[in-house]
Amino acid sequence: MITTKFQIISMLVLMEVSSRPTMPFPIAVTRMKSTKPPFIAMPKFRPMSTLTANLQMIAESATAKGGQDASGAGGTASMTNLTFNLVKSIVGSGVLSLPAGISAFGNAPSAMIPATVLIATIGCFSAYGFSLIGRVCSYTGSTSYREAWERSIGERTSIIPAASSTIMTAFATFSYSLILADTFRSLFATVGLNLSRSNTLLSITSLIILPLCLLKNLAALAPFSLLGIIGMIYTAFAMAIRYFTGAYSLPGGALVSGVPATFQPSFGERGAMGVLSPNSFILICMLSTAYMSHFNAAKFYNELKNSTIKRYNTLVSISFTISVAIFSVISALGFLTFGSGCSSLILNNYNNKDILISFARVAVAVSLIFSYPLAFAGFRDGVLDLAQVPVNKRSNSLQNKVSVVLLSAVTSLALVVKDLSFVSSFGGATVGNALIYLYPALMFRDVVKKMGDKATKGMKNEVKIAMINAGLGIGMGCVGAKMALKATFG
Repeated sequence: MITTKFQIISMLVLMEVSSRPTMPFPIAVTRMKSTKPPFIAMPKFRPMSTLTANLQMIAESATAKGGQDASGAGGTASMTNLTFNLVKSIVGSGVLSLPAGISAFGNAPSAMIPATVLIATIGCFSAYGFSLIGRVCSYTGSTSYREAWERSIGERTSIIPAASSTIMTAFATFSYSLILADTFRSLFATVGLNLSRSNTLLSITSLIILPLCLLKNLAALAPFSLLGIIGMIYTAFAMAIRYFTGAYSLPGGALVSGVPATFQPSFGERGAMGVLSPNSFILICMLSTAYMSHFNAAKFYNELKNSTIKRYNTLVSISFTISVAIFSVISALGFLTFGSGCSSLILNNYNNKDILISFARVAVAVSLIFSYPLAFAGFRDGVLDLAQVPVNKRSNSLQNKVSVVLLSAVTSLALVVKDLSFVSSFGGATVGNALIYLYPALMFRDVVKKMGDKATKGMKNEVKIAMINAGLGIGMGCVGAKMALKATFG
C-alpha cells in the first residue's frame, strides 16, 4: 500500500504504458492534455463563467436523478475487471509494515481487536475520498486528478496536487529501496551468501534497478505488476501456515531458533486498551499510505462502462472491502505470530532458511523490481514538471542525468534510514492524508459552490461532512507525524 499499501498510490506514467491501472503507488500528475473526450457532454471548461454554467447544468441533471450522475457514459471496462485492478492498485507491500504499526501500541493478542476496527475505519474514510474524486470528475468532465483540481478549485493552484503526487512517488521509491535491501539480503543468506545490507542495496540498485529506470519504453513492465497481488495472496497463505503450525512459537518452535532475538515473538499485557495510546496514530497514518491509490480515481471513473456515480460507488465499495479484508488478515497473522517483536517489514521476522517464506520474499522482490521503474518514472517526471521543463525539451540525455541523480539520492537515504514503518507512517501522516482526506473535500466543496442554487440540498449538506472528514484527516496527520518522529528519533 507502501503498495506494492505505502498498499504507494493519476499515475500518468502507467496510463501511458498500460490500458489498465496496475501501479500500487500514485504517479506524479503532469500537464498532459487528455486524448479522450469528456464523458459528460458540455462545452470546454475554460472561462469561469462557462464553468459555472456547465456545473449548474450538471446540477440540474443530478437533481432530476436524485443526485446521481445521469450521463451513463464512460469507458468499456467491466465492473469485475476494474474491481480486480483497483484491489491490485491498493494492496501492495505496504501491508507488510502494518503488524509493526499494531505493535507500536499493543503487545497482547487482544490488540488485534481495535487494530482491525482501525483498518476497517480508515478503509472507509479512504474509500469516501476516492469516491469524492470520481464524483468531482463526473460533475466537471475531468479525466485526471489534476484536471479535477483545475476545474473545481482553479488552475493557478494546480501545482499543489502535482507537488503532492511527486512527493508521494518519492516516498514510494524510497520504500521500495528499503524493502529490496532487506528482502534480497535475506534471499542471499538463504543460499549462503552473506552480504551486508548496504552492499546488497548498492548491488541491486546498480545492476538491476538503474538499468530498468533508464528504459525509455516501460510498456513491457506493466503486466508484471500483477505479481504484486499474487505475491500478497501467497504471502498471506505462507504466514497462515506458519502461525497455525506454531513454527515460530516460544518455546520450542521449529524455526524460531534461527530468528534474531529482537525479532522473536514477544507478548505482554498491553492489549485492546493500548489503542488509547497516542502511538495508535502510527498505525492510522501507515494505513493512509497503505490505501493510497487516489490518483487513480479519475481513471477508474472514466474507464468504467456506464460510469454513473452509483456504479462507480459500487466499484469503490467492493474493492475497498476486499482490500480491508486482505489488510486485516495479513496484519493479524504477522502480529499474532510475533507480537511486539514485529519488524517494520514483517518478512524480516522469519527464518532465512524458511523455504515457504523465501518464496514469498521472491514474489515480493520480483514484483518490486518491475514496479520500481514505473514509480520512479513518475517521480522523475514530477520533478521535471515542477521544474517547468517542457516535455519537448526532455531529451534522453537530460532524463538519464536526472534519473541518476534522483536514484542516487534515494539510495543514499535508504542506506541511512532503515525503518520502513517510519517512512510509511510519516508519508501517510503528511502527504497521504492530504491526498486522501483534504484535497477531495476541497474539490467537492468548490464544485458544489460553483453550482450555486442548482446544487441539491443533499450536496450542500454533504460538503459539511466532507470538510469534517478533511479536518479529521488533518488532525490524525499532525498527531501521527509527531508520533512517528518521536518513535524513530526520540
